[in-house]
Amino acid sequence: MPRIAEFALYATDLPFRQPFKHAAAVRATSDSLFLKCTTDTGVTGFGECLPRDYVTGETREGTFKLLKEEILPRLLGREFAGLEDLRAFLQSCDGKAPPDWVRPDRPQTAAWCAVDLALLDAFGKASEEHVWLNEQRQWPSPLRYSPVISSDASLKKLLLIRLLRFPQVKIKIEKGLAAAQTKRVRRVLGKRCDLRVDANMAWTAEEALEELPALAALGVTSCEQPVAALDLEGLARLVRETGVGIMVDESLHDRDSLDRLIRRGACTAVNVRLSKCGGLVASYNRCREALAAGLTVQIGCQVGESSLLSAAHLTLVAAVAEVTHAEGCFGRLLLGEDPAEPLLQFRPGGRPPPFPIHPGLGVTVQEGVLKRYAVEVCTLR
Repeated sequence: MPRIAEFALYATDLPFRQPFKHAAAVRATSDSLFLKCTTDTGVTGFGECLPRDYVTGETREGTFKLLKEEILPRLLGREFAGLEDLRAFLQSCDGKAPPDWVRPDRPQTAAWCAVDLALLDAFGKASEEHVWLNEQRQWPSPLRYSPVISSDASLKKLLLIRLLRFPQVKIKIEKGLAAAQTKRVRRVLGKRCDLRVDANMAWTAEEALEELPALAALGVTSCEQPVAALDLEGLARLVRETGVGIMVDESLHDRDSLDRLIRRGACTAVNVRLSKCGGLVASYNRCREALAAGLTVQIGCQVGESSLLSAAHLTLVAAVAEVTHAEGCFGRLLLGEDPAEPLLQFRPGGRPPPFPIHPGLGVTVQEGVLKRYAVEVCTLR
């Protein structure tokens, strides 16, 4: 029975090819955490998360400390008979550490994502099995990945998106410029392109009520997180009073937050991201719960994910199947160097990359790349 013998934790800044800008942040590096899990039989697996304080209340420094001091020591020496035994443990956790390890109300879903993926990868490899969540093992046709363009996207980039025939695009809009930015994109991409916008909490409810009619007139089908994450009353008002779909992102991170959104009628769609929702097992749970409540599901990503998280993303999309929009697998379109192989990057038109079907998550992480860009490292045995 494999036993966890060692963890190595890397705080890593993977450089972007160019900065990415939206209303809540401007980034030039990934600001990532990678977790390596080694069993007593010498099998290694990797997990990844990208803590964002404006999303889950977690910083990379705080997440590193939480993992190092409170979560990982509890896992050292733990045995799992195989993938099913591990899945049962992760299901009981549902995206957070057991409550006698860390208080449930403490922000921790990004931290647990790294744990969830590292354990699945390691014990999947030990069992020589891929970490499929169910019998769904292929991309749901005709779903395509959506490019996500920053507020200052160049004309050259927009023309390339049109040339490559992407059917869906999301625009990161800025306060006071939403209509002008969307009009510019619509003019270049044409009437057939499905446009969504992401405000990243830029507006108050009153401001959103003023802005959304102009966006609806431009054919925008949904607006992601138009107001502050905790403004459920404002979100519910936008659902009632606008003809635009209201998608939540920063408002959703665990089961309790989704339950509140559903009870308040505060959205028509959810953006589920592995790194903010506690990993693969918990993210699958959130997707199924959202669909059962009549919401549509977008499976998204944090800016700067490597092909390790992209592998988990592909597995999640296949398992959920009823996915309306997908964002991820940006690979080296964004990263200057991706530490995971094979490179999982969407293809022209948003077609997904081939599924990694090897044991674990299906990819290999080049630890040398992590060390090259690491700003802090620790090992626990």
